[in-house]
Amino acid sequence: MNDAAPAPTPAPAPRRRARVRAPELIGKGGWLNTGGKELTLADLRGRIAILDFWTFCCINCLHVLDELRELEEKHRDTVVIIGVHSPKFVHEAEHAAVVDAVERYEVHHPVLDDPELATWKQYAVRAWPTLVVIDPEGYIVAQHAGEGHAHALAKLVEELEAEHEAKGTLRRGDGPYVAPEPVASDLRFPGKALLLPSGNLLVSDTTRHQLVELGADGESVVRRIGSGERGFGGDAFSEPQGLALLPDGRVVVADTVNHALRTYDPATGHVETVAGTGRQWWQGSPTSGPALEVDLSSPWDVAWWQGRVWIAMAGVHQLWTWDPESGTVAVAAGTTNEGLLDGPAAEAWFAQPSGLAAAGDRLWIADSETSALRYVHPTDTGYAVTSAVGTGLFDFGHRDGDAGQALLQHPLGVTALPDGSVAVSDTYNHALRRYDPATGQVSTLATDLREPSDAVLVGDDIVVVESARHRLTRLRLPEEAVRVESVAHRTQRAATEVAAGTLRLDVVFQAPGGQKLDTRYGPSTRLLVSSTPPELLAGGEGAGTDLFRELELNPEVTEGVLHVSAMAASCDDDPANEYPACHVHQQDWGVPVRVTADGAARLPLVLAGMDEAGAE
Repeated sequence: MNDAAPAPTPAPAPRRRARVRAPELIGKGGWLNTGGKELTLADLRGRIAILDFWTFCCINCLHVLDELRELEEKHRDTVVIIGVHSPKFVHEAEHAAVVDAVERYEVHHPVLDDPELATWKQYAVRAWPTLVVIDPEGYIVAQHAGEGHAHALAKLVEELEAEHEAKGTLRRGDGPYVAPEPVASDLRFPGKALLLPSGNLLVSDTTRHQLVELGADGESVVRRIGSGERGFGGDAFSEPQGLALLPDGRVVVADTVNHALRTYDPATGHVETVAGTGRQWWQGSPTSGPALEVDLSSPWDVAWWQGRVWIAMAGVHQLWTWDPESGTVAVAAGTTNEGLLDGPAAEAWFAQPSGLAAAGDRLWIADSETSALRYVHPTDTGYAVTSAVGTGLFDFGHRDGDAGQALLQHPLGVTALPDGSVAVSDTYNHALRRYDPATGQVSTLATDLREPSDAVLVGDDIVVVESARHRLTRLRLPEEAVRVESVAHRTQRAATEVAAGTLRLDVVFQAPGGQKLDTRYGPSTRLLVSSTPPELLAGGEGAGTDLFRELELNPEVTEGVLHVSAMAASCDDDPANEYPACHVHQQDWGVPVRVTADGAARLPLVLAGMDEAGAE
């Protein structure tokens, strides 16, 4: 018999991670939110750095900004989040526009303005948003694409804190963030506007989380609705956007970051939640049912049409409806795939629909990420979607003339005009455009606006929401269009060179520490692949449950875009827990590819973790 005390159980060794030295942070636009200081990786040594590759047009990037807020606050003495702004659209490469976006979305950490995608290329990023974690010694330890990774990051940060505290390589203290000076104005990045029966104008004052009623002059403040702080109780809002008048006189509000619809009664001032739970919708969640029990995802605009409120659900690239009579919501159009595809409503693809306008038997849509003007219309069997202007995710610009070759740049608003045509708030072109269905022509009504996001008719005038000038601007509807010099652009992203024949697609996913893939109810992963043009793929398109796929490239097509959508669900790996917490990780990629003789035979896309095969 041995009376000696048992030896203590050794602490588990930290998980081994691939050690890849982080490239330097470079960007021609310089740094924001640092008080003028140029940051380097050496300045971040001793801290855990999380690089957030984002662009301000991207709704998934805005979701991630909100996901990071709690982590940023909880670990502010050990974690430094660095936003690396990597533009898709030409307008997003303008430094002043990045400055505006950082304030508009309340980004409270340093931001590197990288208009030429220099740091994006150094880190081999392939998608917005992408998060890269750098440890206190300057090594990359994880990469995550898409949304839903906050829990994994929190777990990893705790591991890194413990590991580097023990090694003596963790340095606690204040971060490099320096808040900019506040600016006084009645509105701050207003989103949408509505003409009230009284003749006054109601405006969503998005960055101040309020609604503002202005007098008929569009300038005098009559009242403010909302606390002015982010919130979801009482009359609090969180970055409200779209507004629509209901037949009973109430106003329905797209409370975007609360993922909800609210109503505001101008007669009583009462604010009520009528749809949404305050939680963001994820794949697998209900898509119809009692409105207060179904999650929504970044509703951006609303319109009363055909006896229901139609919702531009930007966060999932769909249109939904809310029926005030039955108190229910349901998907009305779109599959959640991001892109431009017309046809029956249930099969159509959208890309961040952000503006709606009802006009007779058409519901007009500003489909922002495809730089398109589209509409829904009734058919004998339901509804269908048709594109009037725009061709897809990667072509944009400012070109008038025949709609088949006309170009817009990330429009956020659309307004029905009395003559049957529509005005488009062509946001990134700083212009008001017009499409005439009778002639099929696109023209420019006004230029020198600053990020117009909506417009509303007031008598013979059109009042434009100049979001980045923080004001409403009244214009007389011109009889003739403005002439502008035509320009056309394609996305700045370089094409990935791939070899002809068979291309191995690998979506890299490593479950966070303490978690495993959730297979209790069947496969926990999903992969959907398609291409533009469709002829690019001779085989391998479609849906499946494996996170890898052998793609057959058509030898007669040398250039195109691969559209890849991946989802993985992981749960806490604790046999004693009957109800483990589960998390969904998802991302959509649009990967421009070019077939070349010496191109790669493998295309890795990192959903979460590190591409160990590529690092060898």
